[in-house]
Amino acid sequence: MIDRLIGGFVAILIGVSLIGPLATQVTSASATTNSTGGACQTGSLRVAADDRCQLYTSASWGSTVLNMVPGFFALGILGIGIAVTYGSLRDAGVV
Repeated sequence: MIDRLIGGFVAILIGVSLIGPLATQVTSASATTNSTGGACQTGSLRVAADDRCQLYTSASWGSTVLNMVPGFFALGILGIGIAVTYGSLRDAGVV
């Protein structure tokens, strides 16, 4: 029982510590501004070959889907916490 609690705690600790950097990377990848601060424009020849505008100009739904990644990652960490708690309570005979 204690090994499951320790393993779950470590997994939750690592997962929670990765939510911030993951959100930062997602925000950078789905940016709607180019590296000079100007707005990305779709369907225009004025868009320079800028890494920050590639996702925005290639698919209108791409940045929306990408922005959901940190939320689903956090839900996965929450699921791990619930599973560890339920398993530990079941091993203790409470549930």
